[in-house]
Amino acid sequence: MTCFPSLVARLAPVLCGLLALAGAAPAAAADAAYPAKPITLIVGYPPGGSTDLMGRLVGAELANRLGQPVVIENLGGAGGTIGAQKVANAAPDGYTLLVGANNELAIARLVTRSVKYDLRQFTPIGLIGSQPMVLVASTSTGVKNTAEFSQLVAKNPGRFSYGSSGVGTALHLAGEMVKEQGRLFMTHIPYRGVAPLTSDLVGNNIEFGVFVLSSGLPQIRAGKLVALGTTEAKRSPATPDIPALAESPQFKNVDISSWFALMGPAGLPQPVVARLKKALTETLQSPDFRQKMLAAGSGVADPNLNIDKFLGDEVAKYRKIVQFAKIEE
Repeated sequence: MTCFPSLVARLAPVLCGLLALAGAAPAAAADAAYPAKPITLIVGYPPGGSTDLMGRLVGAELANRLGQPVVIENLGGAGGTIGAQKVANAAPDGYTLLVGANNELAIARLVTRSVKYDLRQFTPIGLIGSQPMVLVASTSTGVKNTAEFSQLVAKNPGRFSYGSSGVGTALHLAGEMVKEQGRLFMTHIPYRGVAPLTSDLVGNNIEFGVFVLSSGLPQIRAGKLVALGTTEAKRSPATPDIPALAESPQFKNVDISSWFALMGPAGLPQPVVARLKKALTETLQSPDFRQKMLAAGSGVADPNLNIDKFLGDEVAKYRKIVQFAKIEE
């Protein structure tokens, strides 16, 4: 009888290993079968905006490639941070994802004390695409290009204002980057959205403004606003006739865009991440998807882009602008 304790002792590691394998098997099987049910794709804005459009375009493509419905849930409020917080708090199973913009993913934490999450609470899947912003002038200013804009503002420091869709947005930061690079003094006027800003610019109640390119194009094409330049380093393929601000020596370092990324909560299992990355890569390489993005004024991200490095670089860029402008809510 005394042999049994020693036998148990010898078998214990084997038994523990078998138990561990048994416990891991259902999880591994679940990962391999992913997705086995519909996926919820959170968009932190109401329907109709640029992030919502990205969510719907990507959601349809992911559904085709993953073989499960992708349901868009619009959870607007607080500049996209309510939706982002929901995904940060979600179970890391791949069934709650976020299509987020730089406002809620990389800027909000820098300017708003009430934002409690940061990028460490997400698993980046990949960048979807981006579009530049565009600096515009009201027709009352008489300026037609960046040289005339710089000359007018430099000669009248503090006299002119520019508008954006809110404090701490990518549009606001783009305006402040233009001020910093050009050594210009203008007053920022925050608006509650694009519509009232557009009305005041067209009505000549404010001199300058910053729009996401797709939002500003209708008024630019109609001749009601003057496009001075886009904010990415190179001209947008959607508007090759509008120069990049960086083409002007005074603004050669202006490079900021409105971008969109697919994110999950922290701790997503690697097989799930791999499945999602594969589906997103196939989406980005689809000619049909690229054409739809171009029609929406957006470029498609490079599927080989290192998303973690990209996000880190963007946060560093925004932190510098926020410190320059002393932006805080």
